[in-house]
Amino acid sequence: MLDVPLVRPHKFATTTMDKQPLLLVQVRTAGGTIGIGEGVVPGGPWWGGESVETMQVIIEKYLAPVVLGRRADEITGIMLDLERVVAGAHFAKAAVDVALHDAWARALGVPVHTLLGGAFRDSIEVTWALGAAPVAQIVEEAQHKLDQRLHYSFKLKMGALDPAEDTARVVAVATALRGKAGVRVDINARWDRLTALRYLPALVEGGVELIEQPTPREQFEVLAELNRLLPVPIMADESVQSPHDALEVARRRAADVIAVKTTKCGGLARSREVVAIARAAGIACHGATSIEGPIGTAASIHFACSQPGIDYGSELFGPLLFAEELLVEPLRYAEGRVGLPAGPGLGVELNPDAVKTFTRN
Repeated sequence: MLDVPLVRPHKFATTTMDKQPLLLVQVRTAGGTIGIGEGVVPGGPWWGGESVETMQVIIEKYLAPVVLGRRADEITGIMLDLERVVAGAHFAKAAVDVALHDAWARALGVPVHTLLGGAFRDSIEVTWALGAAPVAQIVEEAQHKLDQRLHYSFKLKMGALDPAEDTARVVAVATALRGKAGVRVDINARWDRLTALRYLPALVEGGVELIEQPTPREQFEVLAELNRLLPVPIMADESVQSPHDALEVARRRAADVIAVKTTKCGGLARSREVVAIARAAGIACHGATSIEGPIGTAASIHFACSQPGIDYGSELFGPLLFAEELLVEPLRYAEGRVGLPAGPGLGVELNPDAVKTFTRN
């Protein structure tokens, strides 16, 4: 378990984090090949009910015995057996799934995206999540990113403040960035229907280009109502944590975009099912983040670059939020995009000294 400090506090609707806990999961084959996965959640158990502590227990006591002695290329069978042993625990299962993909690909001497059908692009756009600082400071941060040509679209978290105050804050940022960059918001499912009906039109009028998960995850009918009313896309995040959820969103036309986190879906294999359903329904998909470290981010980049259904960019910025580099060779961010790592497996190598520095206890 690692605790990696962030460059600044990152605020969600219900919590703020100044460091990101990571759980590294290692799979070693009989031939000595090592694959690494990463267990991570956005800001603790408030989002999906898991934490690095719960993931460690679940993996060590229940998931590892299912994996031991199996072939690394038995991912489909292994993941099916994990479902029979543990319900839910998608974030923990995702860490195992990625470690298996990394080990299998490294054993073959190919990149992970080859196992997913091959990459059709070598980079993807990256939206940056702005902090919860005063408006002037937020705009300054965005302008700095623009000047560095790192990001050309930005997302602001909402839901922690009074809705009127929150809306005024976001509109002020969107006004300041108008003509320079796109601005979107994530409300983390914190508003009720009436609050959303009252304030979302003001956000749209103020220049916000996309609204992510304004209302509670299970209220598909409310999300569908808002999606019909608003002239900008609604993106479903908390509402889509499984292929069945994606089918429900498609059936109700509850969103125009689905945020696909390989973590919340339970790994790369299950994420492909979500994207396939969305693509068949004409719903765009966004490569979303759980503020992963470099291992989880690299896995999501391989996934996004091999899936045409991920056609609404990404926010795979996690490592840029970390105050310290964990890789021997950092991921490549430039011109508003992040590059696909080259080499076998995930194509990245952890710096053992950095891992040791931030290992808990």
